[in-house]
Amino acid sequence: MTTGTITEPADVLAKLLDVVGEHGLHTGSAGTEAYLTDWSGEFSGSAIAIVRPSTTEEVSRVVSICAASRIAITAQGGNTGLAGGSVPAGNRPHVLLSLNRMKTIRSIDTVARCATVDAGVVLQTLQERVAEDGLIFPLMFGARGSCTIGGNLATNAGGSNVLRYGNARAQCLGIEAVLADGSVVSDLSGVRKDNTGYDLRDLLIGSEGTLGIITGATVRLCPAPVATATAFLSLRDVEASFEVLNRLQDVSGGLVEAFEYMPGPLVDLVCEHIGCRQPLEVPAETGILLEIASSRPADAEVNDDGEACLDALLTEALADLMEDGAVQDAVIAGSGQHRAELWKMREAVAESLFSLDHCYIFDIALPLSEVSQFIRDSDTSVSDAGFQPLTVAHMGDGNLHYALVPARGADWSTLPLEDTKTAILENVSRRGGSFSAEHGIGASKLSFMRRYRSQERLDAMRKIKHALDPQDILNPGKTIPQRG
Repeated sequence: MTTGTITEPADVLAKLLDVVGEHGLHTGSAGTEAYLTDWSGEFSGSAIAIVRPSTTEEVSRVVSICAASRIAITAQGGNTGLAGGSVPAGNRPHVLLSLNRMKTIRSIDTVARCATVDAGVVLQTLQERVAEDGLIFPLMFGARGSCTIGGNLATNAGGSNVLRYGNARAQCLGIEAVLADGSVVSDLSGVRKDNTGYDLRDLLIGSEGTLGIITGATVRLCPAPVATATAFLSLRDVEASFEVLNRLQDVSGGLVEAFEYMPGPLVDLVCEHIGCRQPLEVPAETGILLEIASSRPADAEVNDDGEACLDALLTEALADLMEDGAVQDAVIAGSGQHRAELWKMREAVAESLFSLDHCYIFDIALPLSEVSQFIRDSDTSVSDAGFQPLTVAHMGDGNLHYALVPARGADWSTLPLEDTKTAILENVSRRGGSFSAEHGIGASKLSFMRRYRSQERLDAMRKIKHALDPQDILNPGKTIPQRG
């Protein structure tokens, strides 16, 4: 990794200064590393300036200036990505356009249950604001205290409750964006049905800033749960996961929000890293963090045994599953603090893995029917190759963050990492899965795009890119691999 650096073409910088002012333009080296190196520390780049516009109009003017000089632009939200998509790549002159000054929650419509926000609004900030109205914006992952709505949409972010609410795309009703020529396209009405031609919203969501720079969005809100039941389960084996999930969905009426796979070795790592206790007295070989939630007042009522009705429903369901042998042990959170402890363990997975000297993490997705056998086969094969698998999975939607670390006593430098990566990805491909589930392509997965996506599909993407960005100034070197 190299540290980001900045050079200065004075003519362009003077024009940018006129647009964003002194507080919106940074050209010195001090304080730039946070912008020019991504969260993982694996990717870094250089830029002639960090530009921080405060309005969509300023973004438009910045893009127009850069387009006139053919200067590339990489847009950035909270810089919490893991694929190198939010820092400049390549040697051409770049501007790093940070949206972190665009923090306005423009409106909240409690009747239509939607909010219109600037792209730089931090996810947790929006969630805390709408909670005042008894609503939630249900994207949920560990980076919510620093990631932004624009970044969430640009990467089509997922998280732990995609099972119930869907990815960022499913939660967006409208987009405002600046295109490569500086023009602004905007549809923030919040209309649920609109069949008036090509859907630019869905085209821009997940495009990682390569087709346009998202500056605002209208997003769906949902009623806040009045009852939540959280548990950590020890299952008979991986194959039991979907039996348990489907039974819980059936008895609850589809209220399962999270169903997170956390096998024993991973829980051991996290507990050691953050100093927390094991969730069960006998550690689970196949662990699941489960949460169900309801906005129905009746589910929050207390029954004759002094137990909330939703907790009672979960207790009864788990008792039946234990009788059938699918669940071996379980603990239901008895307080808000206990629930927070369980979720802290889950949300510390990424930092725990990154604390290791050596680690490679896949972000893969599989059809649900293929997940169990994939884990079984892969755990065996990577162990035979000298690795220890450390996996966390959004099991309910088939998204696995499959991590490789050196087995005890193994020398990372001698392990067959590239061959093992290829074997894992070939296995994913054979099973009809995807090599990129929720983290995006960025710079890190371009070789996978060449290998596992058809030439016809890549050519179609290139045509769209050229039509909207003929000078290739928007986040070049990301998402779409060059020909050859």
